[in-house]
Amino acid sequence: MPELLLELFSEEIPARMQPRAAEGLKQAVTAALREAGLEHGAARAYVTPRRLALTVEDVPERQPDLREERRGPRADAPEKAVAGFLRAAGATREQCEERDTAKGRFLFAVVEREGRDAASVLPELLPGAIRKIAWPKSMRWGSGDMRWVRPLERTLCVFGGEGIRLAGLGAPDSAGDETRGHRFLAPAPFRVSGFADYEKKLREAFVVLDREERKAIISRKAAEAAKEEGLALREDPGLLEEVAGLVEWPVALCGGFDAAFMTVPDEVLVTSMRAHQKYFSLLNPDGSLAPRFVVIANTEAPDGGAAIVAGNERVLRARLSDAVFFWDQDRKAPLESRLDRLADSVFHAKLGSMAQKAERLSALSGALAPFVSGCEPDEAMRAGRLAKADLVTEMVGEFPELQGAMGRHYALAHGESAAVAGAIADHHSPAGPADRCPEAPVSVAVALADKLDTLAGFFAIGETPTGSRDPYALRRAALGAIRLILENGLRLPLQEAFRTALQGYPEAISRGRDDGRSAQEELRDFLADRLKVHLRDQGVRHDHIAAVLDGEDDLVRLLLRVRALSGFLDTEEGGDLLAAYRRASSIVAMEEKKDGVSYDGDVDRLSLEEERFLETALDGASAAAKAAIADENYVEAMKSMAALRGPVDRFFDRVTVNADDAEVRANRLRLLSRFRSTLSGIADFSLIEAS
Repeated sequence: MPELLLELFSEEIPARMQPRAAEGLKQAVTAALREAGLEHGAARAYVTPRRLALTVEDVPERQPDLREERRGPRADAPEKAVAGFLRAAGATREQCEERDTAKGRFLFAVVEREGRDAASVLPELLPGAIRKIAWPKSMRWGSGDMRWVRPLERTLCVFGGEGIRLAGLGAPDSAGDETRGHRFLAPAPFRVSGFADYEKKLREAFVVLDREERKAIISRKAAEAAKEEGLALREDPGLLEEVAGLVEWPVALCGGFDAAFMTVPDEVLVTSMRAHQKYFSLLNPDGSLAPRFVVIANTEAPDGGAAIVAGNERVLRARLSDAVFFWDQDRKAPLESRLDRLADSVFHAKLGSMAQKAERLSALSGALAPFVSGCEPDEAMRAGRLAKADLVTEMVGEFPELQGAMGRHYALAHGESAAVAGAIADHHSPAGPADRCPEAPVSVAVALADKLDTLAGFFAIGETPTGSRDPYALRRAALGAIRLILENGLRLPLQEAFRTALQGYPEAISRGRDDGRSAQEELRDFLADRLKVHLRDQGVRHDHIAAVLDGEDDLVRLLLRVRALSGFLDTEEGGDLLAAYRRASSIVAMEEKKDGVSYDGDVDRLSLEEERFLETALDGASAAAKAAIADENYVEAMKSMAALRGPVDRFFDRVTVNADDAEVRANRLRLLSRFRSTLSGIADFSLIEAS
C-alpha cells in the first residue's frame, strides 16, 4: 500500500517546542486518517529547526465503502423531527423502513456511502489535522487566518509517489513534492518521491533529519574537538537537547577565553557559556574547568570556522567581563546587609515580600531542625534567613539560575560556616525527580522549610493546582518535600509541620476559604496524592498506599508499613487471608444492612470448636500485631496476621454463619466483624483492589 510523506517547512521553530510539536503532528494526522476510514501502518515523526515531517506507511489507496443503519424518531413523530432526521441521514422517507421495537415503532434509514480515493481525501483532511497542532505560542502572518509557531514557507505532501498540494495553510510556496535543504549550504529546491528519497536528498543537502542522530553527532563531534585539545567534554544532557533543536547540520568548533576570567566561580563561567551562548564547557584531565569551550555551528565555513570561533570568543569575552565586575562588586557587602532590599522584591501579591519569606524560612528551619539528626537550630535559622539574600546581588540579577549557588560563595567570603553556606546553595533542591537530594543536616532542614513554606502559603490563599495547571510548581515542591523526608529518614509529624508552616501566614488564613475546608486539610490530601505518584514510580501500588495512609502522620513509618503490606500480600498466606477478609466483610456488611444494626460488639456463647479456635487465634494475632506495631516491626505484624489463615478457613468450611438461632447467628457475625477489625488494625484491607 502507498506511503504518505508530509513536511511543514517554516522559519526556525523554538528548540523547546520541537519534540512536542512532532508528536502533535503524528497524533493529529493519524487520528484524522483513522476517522476517515484510512487505517494505516507505522507512523514516524521527525523535526529539525525548520521542518516538521511525518511518514505514514501502508495507507489504503481508497476508503472502504460504508453501510450504516441509523435509527430515527418514532414513525408517528412530528414532521419537523422526521425532516431533521432525513436531512442528517441524507435519505428520503421512501428510503426508510418502519420497524417495531420494544419501545415502539421507529424509522430506520440505511446510509450507504461509496469510498473515495485517498488521493482526493487527503487534500481535504490534512489541513484540518495540521491546524489542530497546539503550540505554547503561535502567530498569524499575511492576510490569512492560519496560526503557527512561525510563518510556514511551504508544505510538502507525497502520497504513493505523487505530490499533493495542500491549501489553506498560509504557505505561499506549496509545490506538493518539492522542498529545500540547508538554508545556506543547499538552498536550491528539489523534488522527492517518498520518504527514503526525501531523507537521502536532505542529507545530501546538509540536513540530518533524525533528532536522535543529530544528538549523537553533536556528542561525538564535541568530544572529538575536546580530545584534540587534550581536554574532556563536560556532560550536559539538557544543553544537548537544546542544541539539537538549533542546528540541522552540526559542526563542532573549539574556542577559548582568557585565563584571567577563571577567578570567578565555575558556576558563573559554565552558566554564562551555557545559558547565553549554548557552549559546551570543557574539563582539564584533573576534572577542573578549562578556559575552553565547544560551540556547535550550523554550517561548514570556508575558513574552517575561524571567523565563527572569533566572533563567539568576542561575545563571550564581553559577557565574562561583566561577570567579573559583578563578582567583585557583590563581594564588597555581606549577605546580611542585603536583607533590607528584599522588602522591595515581591514573593506573591497576596503573600508578601521576599523579606517576609526569609523571616518565615528562618523560623520554620529552626522548628524543623530537631527532626533532622545533627542539625543545629541556630545554623538552620541563619541559613534560612540568608537563603534569599543573593536575589538582590548583581550576579543573580544577570544570571537568575545562579540563585543559591552565588549565595554560597558570598556567604563563605564573609565568614559564614560551611554548613550555612551549603544550605543556602541547596535550599532549592531537589528541583526535580532526577535532581540530587540534599543530605547535609542544615541543608535538609532549610530545603524542606522552603518547600513547606511555599506550599502552605499558596494553599492558604487557595492557589492550588488544577488539572494540568500548576503555575507555582506546587507539585514539584511537594515531591521535593517527600524526597527530603524519605531519603533522609526524617521522623517528622507532618500535621505538626503543616500547622507550623501555616502559622507564618495568619493574614492569608484569616481571609477564609470558599470551600469550607482548611488549608491544612487540603495540604494533607495534596501531599498524600503526590506521595502515591512518587511511590507508584517505584513500583508501589496506589491501593496499598491508601490501605495504610489514613491517620498516618510519619512518611518513614508509612513506607515501612506499605512495604510490609505489599510483601505480605505477595505471599500465598496473604492472598488467602485477603480473600477471607473480603468474604467476611461482605457477609457482615450485607447482614448489617439487612438487619439495620452493627455487629461490632463483644462475642459470647461460642459453642463450636471452630468458633472458639478462631476467637483464640484473633486474641493471639491482635496482641502480637500490637506489640510488633509498637516496635515498628510491620513485617512481624503481618506475619501475626498470617496465623489467622487456618482458623478462618476452618470456620468458613464448618460453620454456618446464618444459623436458625438468632443469638447464635448474631454471635457468629460479631466474630466475623472482630476478624475484620483485627485486620483493619494494621491496614484497611477494604481499599485493596483485586490484582
